[in-house]
Amino acid sequence: MNQALLKVKDPKKYDFVLVTILAIMAITSFVSIYSAFALITSENPTFLLMKQIMWYTLGFLVMSMIMYLGNDVMFNFAKLAYWVLLGALIYLFISKYIVSRFMGYEKNLPFVTPINGATSWFQFPGIGSFQPSEFMKVVLIMITAAIIDDHNTNKIVDSYESDIQLFIKVFKWVLPPLILIFIQPDTGVCIIILFSIIMMLACSGIKNFWLFCGLGLFLLAVGIFSYLYLFNHSLLASLFGSDSLYKLDRIKGWLDPESDILHTGNQLYTALMAMGSAGLTGHGIQEFLIQIPEAQTDFIFAVIGQSFGLLGTLFTVVLCMSLDLKLLRIAALTKTTKDKYYISGVLGMLLFQQFQNIGMIIGLLPITGITLPFISYGGSSLLSYFIAIGIICNTSSKAHKLSDYVYEA
Repeated sequence: MNQALLKVKDPKKYDFVLVTILAIMAITSFVSIYSAFALITSENPTFLLMKQIMWYTLGFLVMSMIMYLGNDVMFNFAKLAYWVLLGALIYLFISKYIVSRFMGYEKNLPFVTPINGATSWFQFPGIGSFQPSEFMKVVLIMITAAIIDDHNTNKIVDSYESDIQLFIKVFKWVLPPLILIFIQPDTGVCIIILFSIIMMLACSGIKNFWLFCGLGLFLLAVGIFSYLYLFNHSLLASLFGSDSLYKLDRIKGWLDPESDILHTGNQLYTALMAMGSAGLTGHGIQEFLIQIPEAQTDFIFAVIGQSFGLLGTLFTVVLCMSLDLKLLRIAALTKTTKDKYYISGVLGMLLFQQFQNIGMIIGLLPITGITLPFISYGGSSLLSYFIAIGIICNTSSKAHKLSDYVYEA
């Protein structure tokens, strides 16, 4: 028995399978961005590739640091990080809705620069951009996992009242940043946060009644939207607010891209043309045949399709599925309920982004500003996911140690 206890205190066991998957994703990201050089017009493409390599290097270092510190430190730090990030979101809100409104449209607080109409980023000279909402996603998953675990540990009986109490506990933390992110506006991140939180609540042991209610409300919302879009376009436009035309054009471009290939349907039409013309093996690296918008970020999957054809896209899908299945296996192995809830949130976040990004490229879903995790270019998104995966690496290590302990005992 003593020998078994000593076994638990052995050095951490790194999950080399998970690290290998991330390394292959890094190489895929670098090759994809390099292949998009001829399509990138907004910045120096070589500089973007160097920055992506730097972000990946920093990401692996951050993941190693988290593995050194341990999950207890990270979960204890989560609430402090929440308030810091919430302060950053409030700062962006003040810049967009108070400073700009009273001092002129072009005025913003220091380090704040709107991009494509959204006030979501800080710009630091010599360092780069920082998007608080990307890190808030991970922090909210950590806080929600702790709330669910504490609630289930202390509840006396399963009841509808207990479930409602859990919802209140969770959403009093989630709603403030969610509202601030929504009005930036960044609808994509809001949907990702909601999907991950809903997935965690679905795994928390709440009654099936709430799941059926949620599904019913979703179907009702889709039905009402479809009816208004077809039969009362003006009312739907008024409900969407000041940028209703832009949002509804996204829907029109999705449903009928060929009706306006130079405007509303341009992004989807060019993505489908790029992938559809590539065949089995693609046109090759850096072959500039069709101009793909946002080639290094939102449409990186279309770049992969144009360059490497069906084989390249299948490889990317299998790579994403390998990561998802690995996280699912870690969740199954761990005995700690808080870790299970946390992994379910991260997995929900990953699955939604993967499905939405790939789905919008092939025309299954409307086009949004959601990137493909670990493949698309982006510093804040990449670092936030490395923080999330670092915590899961600790969970995997602990799960393997416990299995060794049981085996030795």
